[in-house]
Amino acid sequence: MNESQPAFPSRDQASSSEITVPRGQEQVIRIIVDSHRSARSTWWPRVLMAAFIFSLMLNLALFSAYGTYFQTTEGPQEQYHSGSKTARKKVAILTASATIMPPFTERIIETIQKAAEDDDVIGAVLVVDSPGGLVADSHQIYHELTLLARKKPLFVQMKRIAASGGYYIAMAVGDQGKVFAEPTTWTGSIGVIIPHYDFTEVAEKVGVRSEPLTTGEFKDSLSAFKPLSDREREVWSGIIDEAFQRFLGVIETGRPQLNRQQIEAVATGRVFTADQAVAEGLVDGIGYLDETIDKLREHLGVDELRAVEYSHPPTLADLFLGSMQAPSEVTLLRQLFESPSPQAFYLLGASDSSVISK
Repeated sequence: MNESQPAFPSRDQASSSEITVPRGQEQVIRIIVDSHRSARSTWWPRVLMAAFIFSLMLNLALFSAYGTYFQTTEGPQEQYHSGSKTARKKVAILTASATIMPPFTERIIETIQKAAEDDDVIGAVLVVDSPGGLVADSHQIYHELTLLARKKPLFVQMKRIAASGGYYIAMAVGDQGKVFAEPTTWTGSIGVIIPHYDFTEVAEKVGVRSEPLTTGEFKDSLSAFKPLSDREREVWSGIIDEAFQRFLGVIETGRPQLNRQQIEAVATGRVFTADQAVAEGLVDGIGYLDETIDKLREHLGVDELRAVEYSHPPTLADLFLGSMQAPSEVTLLRQLFESPSPQAFYLLGASDSSVISK
């Protein structure tokens, strides 16, 4: 053995190898020397892998968002509901089953527009299960429904509750459509409400004083830290009265058998049962969805129809980013009520606080 060459490699030279050390003339011992990997040589591949996975997920989410923005074929997906599976002519079932506010408003409108653009859809049934919602959103949906009703007959099926804004959108049937309620439906609640909270007494007890800097008398109107003045109440009463008169107007259009005096008599904000609503002329009859679809089929004068409904499948952006961030309907509604900006509602059950109402 050469004495100038070491029998074993140093730590810096260590690697997986075999070293043969001769002993005498008869026996050879093989010693396996494993490499000694430092901690630095193991963590960086993991960091790179984690960065790669994150980059892949981010790019997929961005690609989905890009596709959602530019892809015109995405949107509500049609599904079979009932009737003849082979019939070409269809009845579209449009569902409004949440508080009428973003982001639900946009999705309802998308389904309405899809039904309006489909030449095979010859009629539609609006299924309402909603306590109402924002004034502006209710009118947006109503407007789209009236455009649909001008092209294709529209019937309404009320389910558990179709109150305030829920009743408002039902009036899009016009003088040619029909409105039906289930036996246990609650409807009505015709009116407008603007939530307002008065925390002045609480603020005085804890020593809080509000001193906003404004450019006009009404800029901080509806502030929770001061009571409403007579002039402020007069201004806001005028605003909600305009929305209230619009509500009465859409009922005149949707229930032509009722005169203005009859409509005003039931527009007190009260809720009506299905039987009471029939007696007051607010709905045409009592029945369930399948019966309403059949009545529409008879109205259209066809023997076979395929009833279809629509759903909104989640996008990749929803799957990767939305599930952790999507707020519930209750959370969204609470945020609207707690927002410092004034909001007007056609909404049932919002009178548990100090409000301006009509």
